[in-house]
Amino acid sequence: MGETKKIKQIKAELQAAEDSMLPSFILEYEMDARAGVVKLVEQAKRRLQAWEDEKERTKRLKIYEKQYADRGYVCGIDEVGRGPLAGPVVAGAVILPEDCNILYINDSKKLSEKKREELYDVIMEHAVATGIGMVSPARIDEINILQATYEAMRMAIQNLSVTPDILLNDAVTIPQVAIPQVPIIKGDAKSISIGAASIIAKVTRDRLMKEYDREMPEYGFARNKGYGSAEHIEAIRVHGASPIHRQTFISNFLAQR
Repeated sequence: MGETKKIKQIKAELQAAEDSMLPSFILEYEMDARAGVVKLVEQAKRRLQAWEDEKERTKRLKIYEKQYADRGYVCGIDEVGRGPLAGPVVAGAVILPEDCNILYINDSKKLSEKKREELYDVIMEHAVATGIGMVSPARIDEINILQATYEAMRMAIQNLSVTPDILLNDAVTIPQVAIPQVPIIKGDAKSISIGAASIIAKVTRDRLMKEYDREMPEYGFARNKGYGSAEHIEAIRVHGASPIHRQTFISNFLAQR
């Protein structure tokens, strides 16, 4: 059967095939001796191995969730935006179902923007509950970035539609929270729930910074997301502070005007 198909047809089949369909593709075409088909089968085998590896990695990411599953709802917490010169700090809280099989979740910084956007939609669709907490630049200036981060995390927890029974946090213990907490160093790369929280927080914040860029294009917020790139720092020196800049973060640059 494989011999009667043109190689470009087989290539199109492979491109359209979901990962779960790869074993069938390989079985159908691995006896085809044409060089082009042999290459496509090898490509399919590499894809299949990568998929199997990702399933194993994802299984390891569920260690903490499995460990605390008997407590009830396990919630991952993470934040983005501690370091930027502009924009809010944003925290995400995610409760995933026990049988969650979402692949490719990771520390949001290790994912491409396209992959984060894809995963955001999947997480929002399949999560038991999600919550976002956001603290403004003015509030950051008022109480400092660490306290603002804690405040954003508390808001994210409060914005969940169900109350979690235990929190898995990326490295920190959040003050003024009665729910038991488990701080995990580099948790966004070790826990599927924390990784999911980092993704929804990052996508939410990045989308907001793109909106600010449309209002204030001179600062390049769509590109730098508020972080201190050379272009951004020069824009502060030229144009001064915008309404979303953190005054306590940029005083040195304003002094150089």
